[in-house]
Amino acid sequence: MTDTLKTQNDDLRTIELEAPLARGNGKITEVTIRKPTSGALRGARLQALLEMDVDSMLLVLPRVTTPALTKNDLMMMSPGDLINLSVEVVNFLLPKSVKSDSQND
Repeated sequence: MTDTLKTQNDDLRTIELEAPLARGNGKITEVTIRKPTSGALRGARLQALLEMDVDSMLLVLPRVTTPALTKNDLMMMSPGDLINLSVEVVNFLLPKSVKSDSQND
């Protein structure tokens, strides 16, 4: 996954897709995810997001991706790419204290 992730800052992550998505006459080869606000999480259960529940990710990812991915885009995405995007959403949700504890282990 390290080859597919480009870290920009604490609030943005860019993921290079392993299988580009067709959109119009072009292709989407990378997606930037921004740290979700509480409003972007509305309607989703935090526990389901932490479990990387697909339906919950299909709800939240269109709100936090650039280019804005549609639910249909996500449903047509390769499972590996969906997992990479989901991992970044989960990483944004974790408190800094949890992240630093896991890095010290």
